[in-house]
Amino acid sequence: MKTAMWAGAAIAMVLGGAAQARQLDLTKGEDALAASRKVQCSTRDGVAVVYAWTGRVYSRVPGEPDRHLFDVQGMNIRQCGTVNDPKRGFGYRMVSRELMFYLDPKTGEVMKSWTNPWTGRTVEVIPVVNDPVNMRPAFATSLEGKPFDLGARIEHGRVFLNTEVPLFYRNPLGGDYQDYVGNQYHAMEIFDTTLDASDLLDASRSEARPVIAWVRISEWLPWMQMGGRPGNLIFNATGQTVAGIEGLSPLLRREIETEYPAWKSPPPLDDARPNETSWTYFKKRIDAQRAAAPPPAAR
Repeated sequence: MKTAMWAGAAIAMVLGGAAQARQLDLTKGEDALAASRKVQCSTRDGVAVVYAWTGRVYSRVPGEPDRHLFDVQGMNIRQCGTVNDPKRGFGYRMVSRELMFYLDPKTGEVMKSWTNPWTGRTVEVIPVVNDPVNMRPAFATSLEGKPFDLGARIEHGRVFLNTEVPLFYRNPLGGDYQDYVGNQYHAMEIFDTTLDASDLLDASRSEARPVIAWVRISEWLPWMQMGGRPGNLIFNATGQTVAGIEGLSPLLRREIETEYPAWKSPPPLDDARPNETSWTYFKKRIDAQRAAAPPPAAR
């Protein structure tokens, strides 16, 4: 019983719930971790937090003007849970799933098909249906014993967080020889987060109401069927946390209600599935279609 009481008190101290800790000190690993958790979700275990964003997608092809191809609306529903490591102590892990839809820039409606202006081919538009999108556990100290660093900049009462995520890995749609021919997935995700310092540093607050800007520079989406044509996509979107599923746009609420009801809640805190990406999701769809297709006629 005493052990359980101590663990509960430790969790509160590490994750910012202690009443006496009025202001978080970001130079301390425990407080910086608590602030990180407030940005990602909530300092309370099992509380669902919803992010939503809107933006635009452009093409960039050498020798031609950029084209506004799509608008986008997306959401992510997540929760955090406390974890305990024998060496590193208490930390947290986030689990989530996300949706994003490609919209017609003229009508604002979800696109089901799209006529590719470079190939003339009409293709099915595949939304982002990533389940799960989970993070590795974060702790107040690293394996080397260094305190957790939020990487925040505070100016004039505002907190600024800049995160670049370079991506370079084996393409899930490539063959067994991509290390030799260079068929790697190459992209960069850029997240710029701002929030009020009073929300982030107040240890009595469990959430911090972040505002986000998201930029993504990537290769063509697989459903565009661009093959090896040169060019890239540039995503530019902004968003924030909203008041649950009810705080989403009518378009997102409609899609979740009719097509994606699982997105009303986050994955379980003990979710151990591998993360899904647009590429792995597309591969599963193609594999399922091929498996269901009748065998070719004998010649």
